[in-house]
Amino acid sequence: MKRLSLLLVLTFFVPFASQAQPAPGGSPAVGVVRAERQQITQTDEFIGRIHAVGRVALVARVTAFLEKREFVEGAEVKQGDLLYLLEQPPFKAQVDADVASVAQLEAQHLYAEQQLARGRILLASPAGQQQQVDQDVANERSLAAQVSAAVAQLQQAQINLAYTEIRAPIDGKITTTAVTEGNVVSPTSGTLATVVSQDPMYVIFPIASRSALELRERYAKKGFGAVVIRLRLLTGKLYGQEGHLDYVSPIVDQTTDTITLRGVIPNPLLPGMKAGAPGSRELADGEFVTVLLEGVQPIRVLTIPRAAVLSDQQGDYVLVVDAQNKAQERHIQLGQSTPSMAVVTSGLTEGELVISQGVQRTRPGEPVSPGPASPLPSTSPEGGPSGASGAPAIEPKPKQ
Repeated sequence: MKRLSLLLVLTFFVPFASQAQPAPGGSPAVGVVRAERQQITQTDEFIGRIHAVGRVALVARVTAFLEKREFVEGAEVKQGDLLYLLEQPPFKAQVDADVASVAQLEAQHLYAEQQLARGRILLASPAGQQQQVDQDVANERSLAAQVSAAVAQLQQAQINLAYTEIRAPIDGKITTTAVTEGNVVSPTSGTLATVVSQDPMYVIFPIASRSALELRERYAKKGFGAVVIRLRLLTGKLYGQEGHLDYVSPIVDQTTDTITLRGVIPNPLLPGMKAGAPGSRELADGEFVTVLLEGVQPIRVLTIPRAAVLSDQQGDYVLVVDAQNKAQERHIQLGQSTPSMAVVTSGLTEGELVISQGVQRTRPGEPVSPGPASPLPSTSPEGGPSGASGAPAIEPKPKQ
């Protein structure tokens, strides 16, 4: 009876004993990569806007009827092209009248010079009088001044006549006309049309003052030549031309704590397109673009996959595999990064094995089964990942 009771007790406790002490399982498999230095081109992204280098508002310089408009709205014009023709006959008549006035005064001045010469000859004889000579001198000088005034008035009339032809002051594309033929225009009529230059163009973009300090530390020794400007259009397409910086504002905007930078970038005609045709150039005045400020010379930095970086309240960290195949937590400082690659500035040593795959099932201090991580999918330059607006990005360079 005692043997039967002991058997029942053993039968009751065996299942619970087997559940409380399970057999230990295998170490989790993880994919690791070796932290190594690569050559990268540093690229900072900002939001900018395209501005025309030249912008001229056409206004009338004289009051007259507008007789002809000599341009096609929206077309490209060349410097010196006739754009508007104002009524000319009144101005030509004024020029003719001033020419006659100058001729008359010049004749009177010539006679006064002759009189003065004769008076000076007679002054040496008993018939000469000093008073008469003085009067001849005053008359000659008065007429000389009148001739100068008449010439100046003639020049003003000729200038006004020239103002009846409004010509293009620069090369560029012209807007619609604000005044049509038959209207009276004057200096108070406002802008008749605007000519906007097309090639090259400015790209103007603000950056945070902190970013400006970082750029200055990075490129101060080489100046503007240390970086090139590339653009990403609103469609996501990379613009085919490169530009360069030419201006940095000396003033920090107190409301936004930003500094304005300006670059110059070509805007040539597209192949097979005619100047002034719709879509003949890719950049337009006022267009929003993403500005890629790219370093000319690549640098060597310590890089790891971005997927290996974790974060907690203390900051960014990674899990590394030590010599005993155990995962160890390592806090790091990040530099410029992309969604696929992270630059480590401190906290990690070149050659260490970093867990980039399987980090979710890994705990610090526990053993792991490391293996080579699967390679990341490659991306094209135009469709590849990029940093957020205003955040820096990097592009790897092949080792030399």
